[in-house]
Amino acid sequence: MSTTPPSIRQHTVVIVGAGTGGAAVAARLRRNQADLDIAVIEPSSHHDYQPAWTLVGGGAYRAEDTRRNLHDCLPDGVRHIAQRVSRLLPDERQVELDDGSRVAYDYLVVAAGIQLNWNAIEGLAESLGKDGVTSNYRYDLAPYTWELVNGFRGGNAIFTQPAGAVKCPGAPQKALYLAADHFRRQGIRPASLQFRSGGASVFGIPFYAQALDKVMASYGAEPHYGQTLVQVRGHDRIAIFESVVDGQVVREEVPYDILHVVPPQSAPDFIRQSPLADASGWLEVDKHTLRHPRYPNVFGLGDCTSTPNSKTAAAIKSQAPVLASNLLGALRGAGNVESYDGYAACPLTTSRGRVLLAEFTYGGTITPSLPLDPRVPRRFYWWLKRSFLPWFYWNILIKGRGLPVTHKSRAFPAGAPSVQP
Repeated sequence: MSTTPPSIRQHTVVIVGAGTGGAAVAARLRRNQADLDIAVIEPSSHHDYQPAWTLVGGGAYRAEDTRRNLHDCLPDGVRHIAQRVSRLLPDERQVELDDGSRVAYDYLVVAAGIQLNWNAIEGLAESLGKDGVTSNYRYDLAPYTWELVNGFRGGNAIFTQPAGAVKCPGAPQKALYLAADHFRRQGIRPASLQFRSGGASVFGIPFYAQALDKVMASYGAEPHYGQTLVQVRGHDRIAIFESVVDGQVVREEVPYDILHVVPPQSAPDFIRQSPLADASGWLEVDKHTLRHPRYPNVFGLGDCTSTPNSKTAAAIKSQAPVLASNLLGALRGAGNVESYDGYAACPLTTSRGRVLLAEFTYGGTITPSLPLDPRVPRRFYWWLKRSFLPWFYWNILIKGRGLPVTHKSRAFPAGAPSVQP
C-alpha cells in the first residue's frame, strides 16, 4: 500500500453519507469486524427518519419524533467528518472536502442519497412555506402541509410528482390520500382535488396501479399524467404546468389553494461530475453486488446509485447486508458473496388508518412478506407504518442488525379487488 502524505487523512473504509444507507453499513461493518477503521463523511449533525414525514403532513406524527442526534445513530469507534464532499477522486483513492482537504481510503462506500432540485421549478424556492405551497420532502415543511390541510375549507388542492426517479415514489400520492381522507372526515368537498404527475400512471407496477387507480377515484381525485410543473407564482396562487399534446408543448395556468410539490431529483452533483457516474449521472454499481464495475474498491447503495429498484428505505434494508458482506469479503481477499434481488417496499397510506403495502423486486415481481393480497389496504399495515417501522428503523436497521428475509414471489388473481381506502 502506498504511503499517504500527513496532510491527507487515511482510513480503511470511508463512507460518504450518514443517512439510512451509510449508518446501516457502518454499523454492520463494525459488528462484523470491531477493529475496522471507518470514517463517515456527513455535514449534518442530525439524522432524520424521513419515511414518517408523510405522516407528519397528515397530522398523524410529530416532526420532532423523526429527528435524532447523528452521534447517537453511528456506532462507537467510527470517525465522523462533519463536512461536505466536493469531489470524488477514485483514481487517487481519495475524497476531496469543501475546505480543500482530502481523505484517502482503501475502500469507498457512497451512500449520499438523492439531490432535491428545488430551483429547477421557477418561483418554487421563494414560495415554499407560504402562499399555500408546501412539500413533505422537507422536515421544516411537513408541519406546514398539515397546517394547510387542517385549515382547508374548500377550493383547489393540487399534488404534484415530477417525471423521473424520486425518493419514495409513492409519497406524492400518499400526501393526497391523507389530505382527501381528512377532508372527507370533516365533510369538506374540494372544488377540485388533482394529482398532476410527470409519469404515465399512478404507480410504475400495473399490479398495484390498478388498485391505486381505485383509491384515487374513491376520493374523486382527478389524475393528470405527462404533466410537468415549471413555475409557481405564489403571490397569485397559480401553478403553471407543461405537457405535450400532438407534439406541441402546452402550458396551463392552474389556480390552487393548496399546492403540495415534489421537486425534480437527481444524483448529487459531486457524483454526477465524477468518474464513478454512469451516463445518467447516478453512481454506477452492479445491480446485484452493489460494487462499481470499473473501480472494484468502490461500493454504493441507496438513492444515489444506478440500481433499477424503487428508491425507498426498505431497499436499503436488503442492500446493506449485501454490501457489507461483499465489502468484508473484498477486505479478506474473497469474491462477492451476496446478491441483492432489487427488493423495495412502499407502504402507501391510503387513509388515516389503512395502508396498501406494495412490495416487489427487480422486474416488478410481486413479493409480499405475508400471503395476503397486497392490493388491499389494511389496518394492520397502518400499525406497521405508524408504530413498528419507526421502531425497526432506529433499533434494528441503522444499528446494523437484521430480521429474517420474508418477502417472496407470490401469485394473485388478475384484476384488482374492491378497495376500501
